[in-house]
Amino acid sequence: MTALPCPNMFLDMSGHWGILVSDPLLQNQFTQVELRSLKTQFMSMRRENGRLIIGDLASKMSRLKVIGDNLNEEERASYIQDLYQNTDEEVDFELFLKVYLKLQTFASSRTGSTAKNSSAFLKAATTTLLHTISESEKSSYVAHINNYLGEDEFLKKYLPIDPSTNDLFEIAKDGVLLCKLINVAVPGTIDERAINTKRLLNPWERNENHTLCLNSAKAIGCTVVNIGTQDFIEGRRHLVLGLISQIIKIQLLADLNLRKTPQLVELVSDSKDMEELMSLSPEKILLRWMNFHLKKTCYKKIVTNFSSDVKDAEAYAHLLNVLAPEFTNPSTLVVKNPFERAKLVLEHADKMGCKRYLTARDIVEGSPNLNLAFVAHIFQHRNGLPTRTKQSSLLETLPDDNQDSREERAFCLWINSFGNSTYINNVIEDVRNGWVLLETLDKVSPGIVNWKIANKPPIKMPFKKVENCNQVVKIGKQLKFSLVNVAGNDIVQGYKKLILAYLWQLMRYNILQLLKNLRFHSHGKEITDVDILQWANSKVSSSRSQSRMDSFRDKSLSDGIFFLELLSSVQPRAVNWSLVTKGVTDQEKKMNATYIISIARKLGCSIFLLPEDITEVNQKMILTLTASVMYWFLKHPHEERIIGTSDSESGSQMETISNSTLDDSASDSSAEDNGNV
Repeated sequence: MTALPCPNMFLDMSGHWGILVSDPLLQNQFTQVELRSLKTQFMSMRRENGRLIIGDLASKMSRLKVIGDNLNEEERASYIQDLYQNTDEEVDFELFLKVYLKLQTFASSRTGSTAKNSSAFLKAATTTLLHTISESEKSSYVAHINNYLGEDEFLKKYLPIDPSTNDLFEIAKDGVLLCKLINVAVPGTIDERAINTKRLLNPWERNENHTLCLNSAKAIGCTVVNIGTQDFIEGRRHLVLGLISQIIKIQLLADLNLRKTPQLVELVSDSKDMEELMSLSPEKILLRWMNFHLKKTCYKKIVTNFSSDVKDAEAYAHLLNVLAPEFTNPSTLVVKNPFERAKLVLEHADKMGCKRYLTARDIVEGSPNLNLAFVAHIFQHRNGLPTRTKQSSLLETLPDDNQDSREERAFCLWINSFGNSTYINNVIEDVRNGWVLLETLDKVSPGIVNWKIANKPPIKMPFKKVENCNQVVKIGKQLKFSLVNVAGNDIVQGYKKLILAYLWQLMRYNILQLLKNLRFHSHGKEITDVDILQWANSKVSSSRSQSRMDSFRDKSLSDGIFFLELLSSVQPRAVNWSLVTKGVTDQEKKMNATYIISIARKLGCSIFLLPEDITEVNQKMILTLTASVMYWFLKHPHEERIIGTSDSESGSQMETISNSTLDDSASDSSAEDNGNV
């Protein structure tokens, strides 16, 4: 019988340690994923000083998203002082939860129903504990799903979904719809051969789909830190809708970059502006595009958000007049009532062919998610930028889509997967103040950061950024990274090769530590690249295969066969060999690579590589793939990996309990819980 790690924990049916809270009302306020997240944060705070008292909470709770983003330290301290007179009282976990809930309710009451920067719902949509959903948003997302997936061969028997019901959450319970939606947002992310699509799925097959969905969502940039497979099974509406909103947003903003839409170069005047534009998030680029066109009108305001600044619909009226003057209605700018103006704006958009899923009420109420989606759809349909640009010479400064840029993408997604307070879009630009790197270091090695000397954004003084980055370098040396002649100012200056080298060493350290912690028989021995290589060859050899990997740069790996055999050796029914190609042509190699990535994610591996990383044998990404499979294997006892009934319809799917804590990790869990490589 398995011993409990501590008295207030239990082992649930999926093999996770659950957390028990003695107060049932308090227990019902949180999912197990949220409790694990908060427990990790609580333990981290307590370790820093050896104990945690009421007086510490005002400063330390700044790390918790809704509280830290919407209340300053003085406001938190004043509120806590009103609640608890004895600030020297020691805080246990249940008191920590009570204070957290009260502060969160206070923060929400201060900001209205949504948190600060709510338009950036890549970061916040799935992390609130206020378990409410917007019926208007639900209707909009249902319409989007009906439009894009209505003809899907498998889903068409369930679509269209009636937005007035909760059918969306019932259909989402088997994971197929969300996997398909991810592929609409970023085509090719999931190899659909890996999705379990029988009409009736058993619990293990549904769980595999959920695991594949969550790991693939992370791989396209969604924040899924507070969502676990159990949330899909239980149909937790706020979490499911939050994930759907992120996926749809990624789809709608996909063209807001210079590579996809080179005409955006019209928004800049010189190379310096070009660098700034490349560092902006898609939302910021969309705002800049909107203001670019508004400057051509008599509208004098600057639109800075997709909520309060567009509630009167005036900016929309001017924007659409510029983009589609043939449909201009003079009444739009004459009417005084914002609601009536919003209706005329939508009539204008409808004539353009881009009135999708937004109502006049959504505009005047300032719904940030739906207004952002509306403007993004207008941009997709008619961006009003010339096809031949005068600024074409600036496009020559764009970096090639080579291995470096793919690694930048992987590091960016990996960092975001930890659920840090800042969501990054450009890994080189967004780490230059040092804060995100410090947060990531603290997740990888809890307690290693001295937060007393760290400077939280926004940071106006350059020397404060240098202070943060000096600590980043100091910690790197402490972790035995190769940082010869590297100073904090080098990161502040944005030296690309140095930053990428640091991030690679941090990612590699993360997975090696995870493996070391799991290999109890290693007796503290450091895990090396050679150990991972030997393990992989040993597993493949044990399945009586002749395949072998000589190194992580072995060119024979490009056909994918070795990794398919590795996955098959750790989970005998993971691979449907009838779907595997010989890997001779480039197309066959890519098909195998796509299948490998989806099968690994379906097992529970949190990986951020692309098929090209396998076919071109990118040494770093090959190492992370192998290490991730090894981590999954060591984390699951034999009896959890093989449960045993065959899938008679496909012959390929393993009946497995694979909702590992890799995909269930919560936003503020340690790297060991997070399992990201």
